[in-house]
Amino acid sequence: MFWRFNFYTLLWMIFILGLIILPGQHMPQTGTTLLSIDKIAHTGIFAVLVLLMTIGFTKQSTYCWLRNKAAIYALVISIGYASILEGTQVFSVGRTIDMYDAIANTVGCVAGYGAFLAIYRR
Repeated sequence: MFWRFNFYTLLWMIFILGLIILPGQHMPQTGTTLLSIDKIAHTGIFAVLVLLMTIGFTKQSTYCWLRNKAAIYALVISIGYASILEGTQVFSVGRTIDMYDAIANTVGCVAGYGAFLAIYRR
């Protein structure tokens, strides 16, 4: 039952991983400020991740502890995943760790939580 509701979250995480490990020369040069298209994309990608994860955790019934605190676990897991992926960019050709990317990822995670609250307000 858990994977039934979290299948799309897993696919989205694999999609993000694929984007992160692309070599730097395949990525468009979009700037390094917080308001660049690249940072907005980071924010959106991680907002979708938290939204999918929170919905999946809320709908599953296998783990009650996860269901009851779905948003908190989704935030912690997503921010951790974003941090790990940001750190692994050192191993991709032409990629580096970028503090602005990490900030955009975290803002996206919080925005995904806000979107969940806005959509599923009870």
